[in-house]
Amino acid sequence: MRYHIGEFDHFRTGMQFPQAASTTGKLPEHEATYRRLRDKMMFGDLAPGQKVTLQGITADLGAGMTPVREAIRRLTAEGALTLHENRRISVARLTLSQLDELAFVRLSLEPELARRALDRMSPAAIDALALVDAAIDKAIGAGDVQGYLAGNYRFHFALYEAADAPILLSLTASLWLRFGPSLRVVVESGGSIGPDRHKDALSAMRDGDALRLEAAIKADIVQGIDMVRADIARSQS
Repeated sequence: MRYHIGEFDHFRTGMQFPQAASTTGKLPEHEATYRRLRDKMMFGDLAPGQKVTLQGITADLGAGMTPVREAIRRLTAEGALTLHENRRISVARLTLSQLDELAFVRLSLEPELARRALDRMSPAAIDALALVDAAIDKAIGAGDVQGYLAGNYRFHFALYEAADAPILLSLTASLWLRFGPSLRVVVESGGSIGPDRHKDALSAMRDGDALRLEAAIKADIVQGIDMVRADIARSQS
């Protein structure tokens, strides 16, 4: 299946997601600006290697110069942005070596977060995750890349947040910030998502089966990693 950007009918499940853009109305301007710029990288307008200017970002976000500078500083420190000598900024490109590191750490942290979350997931919480997954399927059917990527993020982090492991959650969020823009490029260029492993994960949650849940999360991660690895290899050949 090939995907093209369309409009995403944003869904609401009543669940709170870590650093979700929808919460920015109650945040200080510098934090709201950081989250909006981060979301643009992961789901929206900025692709790896695409160069932009401070003035362009400021105008696009409709934010003040100071909070935009702070957002760029934070994202650069997190390895998500690269500063260039001509004062332009770009989303960092992943190398195969970096991707291998990300894969190793994600496969270590995320199944563990899922395992820890399992005992804390009520039937109502699992049903809410199923609604998120249904919205992902709807986005895929509509050819909505942004909707798919945003929904995939929401599914994983709603589960991981339930683990009540803030250090592991923070580390995982930083990994997704580095990985997400590359997956977006693969999907937009016609990469096949294929069936994700969310329904396998949901089935394992309902059965209280930690091993099956870990396996489903690992398979889901590997699927995305393999897509990005193939794309990087093609670009370097």
